[in-house]
Amino acid sequence: METLREKYAENTRRTLLDTALRLFSERAYASVSAEELVRTAGLTRGALYHHFNGKLGLFEAVFEDLERQATQRITAAIDPVSDPRERADHAVDEFLDICMEPTYRHIVLQQGPIALGWQQWRALDQRHLGGLVLDIVQTALDAGRIRPHPAELIARAFYGALTELSLAIAETDNPDQARTQAADLVRDLVDGLAIDAHSPSA
Repeated sequence: METLREKYAENTRRTLLDTALRLFSERAYASVSAEELVRTAGLTRGALYHHFNGKLGLFEAVFEDLERQATQRITAAIDPVSDPRERADHAVDEFLDICMEPTYRHIVLQQGPIALGWQQWRALDQRHLGGLVLDIVQTALDAGRIRPHPAELIARAFYGALTELSLAIAETDNPDQARTQAADLVRDLVDGLAIDAHSPSA
């Protein structure tokens, strides 16, 4: 059974995460201080440093929570689909929809690279979404639906494209238009690899 001490620790951790999610959703990372985080949460700096080793660690935990949720949503969207091409289309649509959501867009796409640095941002993003892209690619390769390039290279190419498109959506003044254009572009990229009637491999 969970002890009272463990329950208190988990409640403290959850309070910090919920508070950080709200503040980081509303403002730039640099404008939210550690002092404001703990004051708003009704906790101490000691609690912040004990659970997250400071403001950056708390931001990273919030970031990873959002990435885990994104991965779960994309997985749920493609699990009922057996056709490899439809799986890819469903995954891209769900991912782009997630990129349009204000909290994900602001924390993961806009503030993430600033707070974490590009290399750490990319490593964390790939940790959660990279494997999912590789799985979709491998399924299509196994089914003979795309040209037989190395799975890792295809996955990295599409992961890179999706990363840049997600950042384009985050940076534009017209995200709806950017989302539509991104979806069309990804479908054309997939078509370029697809094995079909006009393909020499068909």
